[in-house]
Amino acid sequence: MTVTWLTVDCDDIRHIPKHQGHPTRSKTPIASNDLSAKFRAGLSGFQTWLDSHDKPVTLFVIADLLENREFCDWLNDMMMHNQSRITIGCHGLNHKSWSAWPEDSSLFRESITQATSTIAKFAKTLYRPWFRAPAGYMAPWMVKPLVQCGITVDSSINDSLLTRTKSGKGNSWQQVRELCDQENLIQREWLTKWNMPINGPALSMFPLSILAKRAWKKLPEVIQAEQLTQIIEDKHAPVTTVYWHILDHARQRGSWRPPIPNSILNH
Repeated sequence: MTVTWLTVDCDDIRHIPKHQGHPTRSKTPIASNDLSAKFRAGLSGFQTWLDSHDKPVTLFVIADLLENREFCDWLNDMMMHNQSRITIGCHGLNHKSWSAWPEDSSLFRESITQATSTIAKFAKTLYRPWFRAPAGYMAPWMVKPLVQCGITVDSSINDSLLTRTKSGKGNSWQQVRELCDQENLIQREWLTKWNMPINGPALSMFPLSILAKRAWKKLPEVIQAEQLTQIIEDKHAPVTTVYWHILDHARQRGSWRPPIPNSILNH
């Protein structure tokens, strides 16, 4: 039976590609690591949403957020009160769009080594060696360094017409899949519809948002907390992966919710 994996990326405004990590898109860097007002609102909105059901959620955390005391306090409180429901994965050391840059396996491996060490030390038993490439920029050459760093699951492939270039110049998502198979790295691809993206930014971009809402209404049953790790790390287990951002919860004056019907979320 196919089940749904709920995942949330913890990017603040300073992390998005127009501000950080991309060789051509990052035009206006934000130097401060203070949390933005929108991110704070998103943290609060996410907490309210999480309290409305009992399903597990994986947070993909950027390691440099753990340099901020306010975020650390929030995440520590979140983990303490939701130990059976929250798992923590790695979303990079910072939000560098690695596949948009020239290949540098050594630097990438050093970055992921530092990131996983920092996140695992903070999250302790709630840490999982699961990775999501910042902004979904995942190239074939990144697979082997991830495995060398102990990553067992990757959730970066977004195989759609609008995201083909994110596998890197001259590459394809199929090449990423093949390398994952060769290196025994489990791949949890993002759900798409009609070869279009329906996660992350697509949730608020018309007309993709309409397509996303229709697709999310038909999601399979959400994984139960006690089965999460076993299922995600079983390469033969069929999983539908969806994701959104903490920042999304700041929308609609903090009342935004992922478009998951209560009949699915509370099943």
